[in-house]
Amino acid sequence: MRGSLGLLGRLFAILLLTVLLEFAVGTLIYERSSQLYLQDDEARRLAEHLVIARKLLTEQPPEDRRLLGLQLTTDRYDIHWSAAAPPPPPLSPELERMRRQIIAWEPSLEKSGLWLRLTPGRHSEVNGGLRLPDGSWLYFGMPHGGGKWAFTIGRMGLALIPVLALLLAGWVLIRRTLAPLRDLTHATHRIGRGSEVIVPEAGTSDVRNLISAFNAMQARIHRLINERTETLAAVGHDLRTPLARLQLRLEEVRDSDIRDAMGDDLEEMGAMLESLLAFLGGEKDPEPVVRTDIAVSIATVVDAFQDHGRDVSYDGPDHLEMEVRGLSLRRAVRNLIENALHYGHRARVSLLRKDDEVLIRVDDDGPGIPRERLEEVLRPFSRLDDARQRNTRGLGLGLAIVQKAVAAERGQLTLANRPEGGLRAEICLYLPRSATRG
Repeated sequence: MRGSLGLLGRLFAILLLTVLLEFAVGTLIYERSSQLYLQDDEARRLAEHLVIARKLLTEQPPEDRRLLGLQLTTDRYDIHWSAAAPPPPPLSPELERMRRQIIAWEPSLEKSGLWLRLTPGRHSEVNGGLRLPDGSWLYFGMPHGGGKWAFTIGRMGLALIPVLALLLAGWVLIRRTLAPLRDLTHATHRIGRGSEVIVPEAGTSDVRNLISAFNAMQARIHRLINERTETLAAVGHDLRTPLARLQLRLEEVRDSDIRDAMGDDLEEMGAMLESLLAFLGGEKDPEPVVRTDIAVSIATVVDAFQDHGRDVSYDGPDHLEMEVRGLSLRRAVRNLIENALHYGHRARVSLLRKDDEVLIRVDDDGPGIPRERLEEVLRPFSRLDDARQRNTRGLGLGLAIVQKAVAAERGQLTLANRPEGGLRAEICLYLPRSATRG
């Protein structure tokens, strides 16, 4: 996903955001209505308690009122009596609404000088007082919002249970809905390796249309590739026939110089044809991957060059087995050696294993390649005559064929100029983890 959410993650994020917003708004509205209801209910209960306490304190003599206030105190309301009266503080809008509610429930308290104030602190309380008929005062206190948050959090926890269940169900449904798209993604990775993958048409109508278009597209691509491969095979066969006839008629040429020159031209034309067919042979890979002793294969290629009197040497182990396409890898090594001999006088081939990597190196003593053009020579039909200061033969497909063969093995081809002069072409192949542990 490379630093961003995939389609499944984005859809789930939208679902999560929607559910959370709905939950937050619903909870806010519910809490607001509950708060208004609780405030009205508290005002009614406080009014009833104040009326009863006021009546009982009024009927008692002053010396008994303090004890009666303690007897009237409950877990919810704190009642006490005093002859002195402090000046009432200014009311906040919230307490003014509560004062009006208390008087609305008990109109007899309207002329009692009822006042309220909020005591700040961790456990805030609503305190207040009212005047008795003889001028003394009844003071009271009650917790403000006590247990509200605990009650709210508990209720929110219960409400989260269906929300989480909805999110889980949404995740499962979204995942099932996007399953055809995952199959399509896997198919796109496989189709680039030459295999035709027919993706079953499933999912919504839009997804089915997309899969249908993908299947039709890959059918057209494979048909075009097959037609190109068959055409090239036919052209190659037809061209080899006149080349073979020319090779036979070449023996009738009596002038040795002309015969040698024509033989070189025919050899070059044959090499060009072989390289073109090897590079444009289609995306299908008829050669299976088999366990191959690449050390023996490379040594055999080197021996063939040595038999023709070329200065080529091999340095490496006698045996090293890997799961590779043997013919394709031998062709790649042969192309690298030919490239080294074409631009230099000798080629040094080495094979070594480093941890989970197998390195095949071909060094030459030629002029090398300018650093800014090292990537360019890997492109098909690329020639760097001025860089190598030699006439280039062929179509410029030698390194491109090597690059293609190495890519089929999931390896890497790198070119680098050697400090002592010349070019180093290195093929890096990766061993499976089971082989590295062995």
